[in-house]
Amino acid sequence: MSFPVRIGVIGAGSLGYHHIRILRDMEGVKLAGFVEAIDERADLVSAELGVVRHRDMATLIGQVDAVTVVVPTPAHFAVARDALMAGKHVFIEKPIAATLAEADELLRLAHLNGCLVQTGHVERFNRAVRAALPYVSRPRFIESERLALFSVRGSDVAVVLDLMIHDIDLVLTLVGDTAEEIAAVGVPVLTPMLDIANARVTFSSGAVANITSSRISRDRVRKIRIFQESGYISLDLAAGTGDFFRLKEKALAMRLPAGPVDITDFVDRISLTAPEGEPLKLEFESFVAAIRGDAPVVVTGDDGRRALAVALRIVAEIERTGPALTGDALPARA
Repeated sequence: MSFPVRIGVIGAGSLGYHHIRILRDMEGVKLAGFVEAIDERADLVSAELGVVRHRDMATLIGQVDAVTVVVPTPAHFAVARDALMAGKHVFIEKPIAATLAEADELLRLAHLNGCLVQTGHVERFNRAVRAALPYVSRPRFIESERLALFSVRGSDVAVVLDLMIHDIDLVLTLVGDTAEEIAAVGVPVLTPMLDIANARVTFSSGAVANITSSRISRDRVRKIRIFQESGYISLDLAAGTGDFFRLKEKALAMRLPAGPVDITDFVDRISLTAPEGEPLKLEFESFVAAIRGDAPVVVTGDDGRRALAVALRIVAEIERTGPALTGDALPARA
């Protein structure tokens, strides 16, 4: 496909606004417009970005090759299903769907209609993650922490599906293995849903990940630490920076003194760098390249399903171990 890829955006909330902004100006893309159910919001976005608003999804779908789905999670399935049934490629913001049954049906429809599905796990395109990947080798322990200020956006689902799922996808990518055992705790604080959660995931290889997420923090934190035989990787996802600490070759033959030592005598610190780039734009560029047939989908629908499966297992474990706290507020299991 050499001509511009025609794309429409479904949903113009806080994140959908940035979908529209970036796609409007992307080379090789023709933004056909957007759909937004709330008139006041639609008028504001249309006026600020100079992009046409379509009154219904069917009208927009008739003018595009692909859509991005940026509606609340409970509506992901219905919107993506209609687009896939119309033969359109679909980019779905995380999580891919609310249940595994919905995810499976979307993947079935995509296969049936020859459509691509990309899941919006944007942290895969984070500068720190891109810089670290060449150094990752058989992680044994991963610790991630994602803390956010409270926002009504995303509070219609548990924090596991809203925030933690970012790190679930990263951990699955870094370890490259199957999640076997899960232990988890969590509590609702400001909403009927889980607002704070911690999960310990053990993989079939023996690797362990400890994942913490909160959406009621006073500070914003997005950090991940990776421990492996070759060294230790520390990433600040918010800053897009990272360091790799590894034992110097000469240290293997050195004899450690009995007293305190200067760790820099034994460890190299490598500053991790990657080309600049807005992660969301890089994500869309990968989607367009896949539609054109120039590259494979980076974060596939299957990847999105795997992350969702682990997230739902975490929610189910919290529900199982703390029913007095969670009650009936958690999403139903798939």
